[in-house]
Amino acid sequence: MLQTKTEAGVILYRNLLRPLCIEVMIVQRVVLNSRPGKNGNPVAENFRVEEINLSDSINEGQVQVRTLYLSVDPYMVDPQLVDGHLSYFLGAIGMPGLTSLIGIQEKGHITAGSNQTMVVSGAAGACGSLAGQIGHLMGCSRVVGICGTQEKCLFLTSELGFDAAVNYKKGNVAEQLRELCPAGVDVYFDNVGGDISDTVISQMNRNSHIILCGQISQYNKDVPYPPPLPPAVEAIQKERNITRERFLVLNYKDKFESGILQLSQWFKEGKLKIRETVTNGLENMGAAFQSMMTGGNIGKQIVCISEETSV
Repeated sequence: MLQTKTEAGVILYRNLLRPLCIEVMIVQRVVLNSRPGKNGNPVAENFRVEEINLSDSINEGQVQVRTLYLSVDPYMVDPQLVDGHLSYFLGAIGMPGLTSLIGIQEKGHITAGSNQTMVVSGAAGACGSLAGQIGHLMGCSRVVGICGTQEKCLFLTSELGFDAAVNYKKGNVAEQLRELCPAGVDVYFDNVGGDISDTVISQMNRNSHIILCGQISQYNKDVPYPPPLPPAVEAIQKERNITRERFLVLNYKDKFESGILQLSQWFKEGKLKIRETVTNGLENMGAAFQSMMTGGNIGKQIVCISEETSV
């Protein structure tokens, strides 16, 4: 996660280092300052901005890139992922965590058929908003989203084409789902975990399928990953033969190219709509992360770090 300190791009110390024929540029980067702990909630202070010196020389086979945007994602400081789970996403304290701008490959594994009902939790986030749209494109006759505000519910139904949306902070979720999914749930794209997921699973049909994309409600609790289901819900899962598959993007590297081509085509045809929540300034990376973890974003949360593209 690098940003040049000045918009000109580099600060060169030519005079001081001329005898050594070395040119150095100062860049800024965001690193992990701390982790929230096994039962802690992430805060902005888990990140810090620091300056480092980099050689300005470019060797054969290397490129110099000026970063414009950074992606903000839950796995960046998740303590469960540090304890041996998906640890390839993270650096050590004082080192940059992995971040990216585009993660569209995560939307290529939904299997659906006609007359199927799909429920998406965390539906107003980047993954959920795309998953619901793709569910329709791949044959689901009904797609219902679950999110935390009326604004997000309206976004799902009026802009993204969801058939209905449930605000889990208002009313009884189980009752709303029974009304909106009278034939039960066939596909569940799970971004949330916890009580919401338990409620959805309890209304799933025989031989239905759970795509376990994320468990954001459980990330800051001292539990295994993926979190075990409560005994009563686990019994429902087994009795109804509900499959529950962890969705790890790197398991589908062979589908990256075809997935990108398909998503690009849908986007060009206006069949996929994208929404982003943009925060300006590298120094606000921690605040953007904290907001994303508490549902402050609609669509993809990104940080713009170039004055040329700031909004």
